[in-house]
Amino acid sequence: MPQRKQGFGGTETQIRGAAVFFRIAAYTTGVMLLLLVAEMVLKYAFNLIAYAGGTMLRTGEANVFTLAEPGMVVDGFNVSIAVLIVHGWLYVVYLLATFILWSRMRWDLKQLILIALGGVIPFLSFVMEKKVHQQVVAELEKNPQQLRRY
Repeated sequence: MPQRKQGFGGTETQIRGAAVFFRIAAYTTGVMLLLLVAEMVLKYAFNLIAYAGGTMLRTGEANVFTLAEPGMVVDGFNVSIAVLIVHGWLYVVYLLATFILWSRMRWDLKQLILIALGGVIPFLSFVMEKKVHQQVVAELEKNPQQLRRY
């Protein structure tokens, strides 16, 4: 790790708070990304969609939760679409958490891009969270004199 030429963009409390926010965002985005991958496998490999509630078209039975072909459940809640939407919004939160931590730590643009990619590749957000957390702790311990004190 090269020597820091400039200080941090906040107090230690602000930086640690940004790191916690990033940690939570990374884990939730990672879990939702894994659900999204499972949903895509079901949809494109097996032509199945997850539904909650509604009525099965063929049998007329009430449905609690099922995997069915498109159009085979009437008035059901499409869980697959919900996973897509929730993952998209949580990725936006992940990007916000990444930007806040990046600006507090005053890292270079390459670091921002690498961390942002963590929410796109399955399992990478968990790996990035661990590496980023270790880097934040190491830089804070190595450069305590460069922290803002206000």
